[in-house]
Formats: sequence, C-alpha cells, structure tokens
Amino acid sequence: MAIRDPPADETESAPDAAPDAVAGLAERNAELRDDKRKSAAEVKALREEVRSMTKEIQRLTVELEKVKHPPLIVGSVLDLLVDGRAVIKSTTGPNFVVPVADFVNRDKLVPGTRVSLSQSNLTVVGILPPSRDPHVSGMEVIKKPDVTYAQVGGLERAIQELRETVEYPLTKPEVFTKLGINPPKGVLLRGLPGTGKTMLAKAVANATNATFIRLVASELVQKFIGEGSRKVHDLFQLARDKAPSIIFIDEIDAVGARRTDDGTTSNREVERTLMQLLAELDGFESRGDVRIMAATNRADILDPALLRPGRFDRIVDVPLPSPEGVAEIFRIHTKGMTLDKDVELASLTGKLKAVSGADVAAICTEAGMRAVRAERATITQADLAAGIQKYQKGELHTGHGSPAGIYA
Repeated sequence: MAIRDPPADETESAPDAAPDAVAGLAERNAELRDDKRKSAAEVKALREEVRSMTKEIQRLTVELEKVKHPPLIVGSVLDLLVDGRAVIKSTTGPNFVVPVADFVNRDKLVPGTRVSLSQSNLTVVGILPPSRDPHVSGMEVIKKPDVTYAQVGGLERAIQELRETVEYPLTKPEVFTKLGINPPKGVLLRGLPGTGKTMLAKAVANATNATFIRLVASELVQKFIGEGSRKVHDLFQLARDKAPSIIFIDEIDAVGARRTDDGTTSNREVERTLMQLLAELDGFESRGDVRIMAATNRADILDPALLRPGRFDRIVDVPLPSPEGVAEIFRIHTKGMTLDKDVELASLTGKLKAVSGADVAAICTEAGMRAVRAERATITQADLAAGIQKYQKGELHTGHGSPAGIYA
C-alpha cells in the first residue's frame, strides 16, 4: 500500500508552531515561579505572625497567673529555730512558728528581715527589701546640682572651709588617713537669710560624685509619737545605702532648738526627734563615706548637745559679703543678662551697704523687669539704679536684718 506524503502546507507550519509552544511554556513557568515566591513570602509572614502571637499568648498567660495568684502576707522574722523553722510576726497581729520554703536563702534570714508569707499556711516564701519611708526616699537628689563654686561670690573663706571639711574627706580620704587625723563629722552653716548657705551646699554636692540628700528639718516633725524618730533613722539608713553621700538639713533649728520644760505633747515629740538625730550623729564614723551638713539663721537657739565635738563640731560662718564680694555677686548675676554698653557695675556697688546675695539677685531681677516694662532689648544703668533705689526703700528687702548679738 502506498504511503501518501502530507500536504506541503502542513509540513511548512510544524516548525513555526514549536517555538510558540516553547515560549508559552516559558511564560507559564515564569508565572508559576512568581506565584511560588509570593507563596513563600506569605508563609514566612504567617510564621512570624504565629511566633509573635505565641509570645503574646505566653505573656498573657503569665499575667493571668499573676492575677489568679493570691496575695502574700508581709511579716518580719523575730527568731530562727534550730529545726529550720522561723518565728515571725505577721501584719495580721499574732506571732507564728512557720516553716521556710526550700528555695529561700536561709543565710539572709536574720531577726528583723521582712519576708512574704503564703496565705494558706504562712510559709516563708520570699525575702523583701527593708521598709523605708517614701518621703525619705524622695529626699534623694538624683541629678547632681548645677551650682558651682564659681557661682558663689564673696564667700571664699567659707568655700575653703567646706572643701576641707566636706569635699576632701570624700575625694581625698587617703590624706586624712596618712596624717592620722579625723575630719569634722558635721558642718553647720550659720548666717543671715539670703547669704548663700544653700548654694554652698549645692556647690559642694556638685564638686563631688556623692549622692546629695536634702531636706528641711521641719519635714522631720510628725504628728504621731515615734514617726519623726523613724524618719530620721530611715534618712540616715538611706545615706548609708547610697554612700558616698551628703546629707544637708536646712533650717535645722526647726528640730534642734534648745530643749525646754514646757510639758506640751508637741514639744516632747520634737525633742524625741532631736534625740534620735543626736543618736544617729553619734553612730557615724568621721572618716566614713557619709558627710553631714546643716544650715540655720538662728544658731543662738540651737541645743548645745548638737554643737558638741563629735556632732556638728565645725561651724562655718556665712557672712554678708564685703564690697568686693558684692561686686563679684553683681558680675555673677548679670553674666547672663543683656546689658547696655554704658553699664558700669563698679559705680553701683558703692551705693550698697549690708546687702546679701539674695538682695543683689532681687535688684538685678527688678532691673530686668523695668526693661521688660519699657519694651527694651537691653538693661541700662538707669534700670539697675532704679532697682537699687527700690531696695533702699525697703521694697525688695529680704529681711536679713537681725540683732547685733544674735550669735553671741
């Protein structure tokens, strides 16, 4: 049987169809690759989301367990028994003999330790940090004061005494050890209001890397019996924990006034606070890392027990500045002010007598307010002269005047 050849037009079209089919397959292959890449990216994103959701579930589970966990009772250890149990006093009232959980470090359990107790059987399940008055913790100045010695004018002698008695024992303790001497334990700054006592304390804190703990003595006076003494104890304990540190008690005459026999309950509580302060001062080493400073403008009424050796045994007088000191204070206060070019500070200082640093600051502020009132961009000589005149009339007086024999 004879084989018939295909038509001529079919033979010619076959080679043309093959490239088109290959091109279509290549295009389809590229589309499938793109779909695969997109699917892989989506799978990766979903896996990350699953991982994130798993972490969130774990976090919420922990938070839920915290909410479901019953609260613990706070107690304090009174005694430790030889069989491993502890005698504790709980906040509920009575004393209990309770077991101690195995995971609690028994070496840290001493009488007076605060512990947490299980509600079910009062088992000791944790050790808590010591209790501290939140007001005392708030007295700590975390940020170092920005006042430097250069900003305290006219008090070179007081600055030198403070550096020797407060700064050097903290920064150069080896000098005192080598010489075999003990620096003063406490330093009392006495002077009229506005003379720069608080600024001196801030400058000392700035010059050292010590923790600066500042309070006003009236904060130690409390309503209930024993509260003031406890606050004093917590204050000095904070200073020990944060050593090296500087305690600065401003207006110490609020609790350190001379004791009397008037018999009132309020006065007895102040005296208890004073006695606790005296006991804490006696408990410090003069070469230790805690320095104590105080300030007052009524040194004449302080109790003699505060000023005996071993307590506030160094008194630093902060007097009114000399004329040269007044000029220096004027330069310090006007350093950041926009003064007119015709201002001559030297001619102003001769008009002032018995002026404090606070008075000079008030005069400079009044001069600036006059410039604001006149809508001027600079402060003129007339503004400063007007401020001095207003001070001399008593309108800017800070009340530093006092009887001549106040410190006699």
